[in-house]
Amino acid sequence: MKNFEFFSPTHYVFGRGAENKAGDELKKLGGTYALIHYGGGSAVRSGLIERVKQSLDEAGLKYEVLGGAQPNPRAALVYKGIELCREKGIDCLLAVGGGSAIDSCKAIATGLKYDGDFWDMFAGKAKVPGAIPFGVVLTMAAAGSEGSNSCVITNEDGMLKRSTSSDFNRPRFALMNPELTETLGAYQTACGVADMMSHVFERYFTNVPDVSLTDRLCEAVLSSIVEAAPRALANPRDYEARATLMWSSTLAHNDTCGLGRESDGASHKLAHELSALYDTAHGATMGLIFPAYMRFLLKKGDADMRLARLAVNVWGCQMDYEHPDRTALEGICRYENFLKSLGLPRDFAAIGARREDIPALIAKVRRRADGLVGNFRPLNDDDMRAIYEIAAGE
Repeated sequence: MKNFEFFSPTHYVFGRGAENKAGDELKKLGGTYALIHYGGGSAVRSGLIERVKQSLDEAGLKYEVLGGAQPNPRAALVYKGIELCREKGIDCLLAVGGGSAIDSCKAIATGLKYDGDFWDMFAGKAKVPGAIPFGVVLTMAAAGSEGSNSCVITNEDGMLKRSTSSDFNRPRFALMNPELTETLGAYQTACGVADMMSHVFERYFTNVPDVSLTDRLCEAVLSSIVEAAPRALANPRDYEARATLMWSSTLAHNDTCGLGRESDGASHKLAHELSALYDTAHGATMGLIFPAYMRFLLKKGDADMRLARLAVNVWGCQMDYEHPDRTALEGICRYENFLKSLGLPRDFAAIGARREDIPALIAKVRRRADGLVGNFRPLNDDDMRAIYEIAAGE
């Protein structure tokens, strides 16, 4: 296990009616004038935005409202939010939505502390200097942004999807009512499942030895997701299944499962370019890339025992000690069948992607200083091409 430091300032309020505490939580942070930032019209139509406004009214806070956050949140809206906050003198933010609204809110909150173009932080030209206080009302179990230190934004100039990692990106509070996810469609729910699983997988594939504790944490979270997801799809108002998925999404990405380990990150970088180029749901692209990545590792013989352990402890496969690669392959197949049962795309054609665009995808992938991608098995261009080819399908 590696040395680590862990800082998680997020105050989690979990359960029915949690969203009604928004005003009190912002007030505790010293907020007086808030920006309520959300995505599409569902938050308005459901009455959620009105309930949030009422909570802020009761706490005596002024507020402005900015909607329009969309999947693969855009830099243009971040610029708009920063300008609005500076013009009005806003001193706190509240994201209402899933990962897209939250990441957009994070970029606004950190951008307000940066004297320059906020994109500098995402382009690697500047560090995140801080953030004005912000919190979250979560409406989708998926990205884990409600507790993570990461933020992902797409710049329309070149359709570049880039991220920052900083503890300043962690919300000061997260109000988490599983009932708010019960109106999500089946596809949104499924994409969320693929997304949260991918966050665990990025941490599971590590070269750091003697991390059995976090191995088991990863496997427990994955097993809970696999158990709860079909229940939530069969009965969208299954509160306990929705609650399991919501808390799993948080544990998957607030780094509880990654302490003392070195995470990989390669699959996310490959998937980011797919979702940026074709504007597809992030979870759908993760559901394509991660099985392809696992098949690539198996073909190279780099992770037979790790893949076999995953197959046994999450997918219920029997261990073949003489041929662990066979156990590993069975686990990958069960993972792929699970994603298929959720209704997720299984090849490029299903998301409108084209095999001939693979060179362009590879060219845009964000690399380490040595030109490689990831940590578990650092990938070169040929490796990335092989993974994209597997994901593309027949």
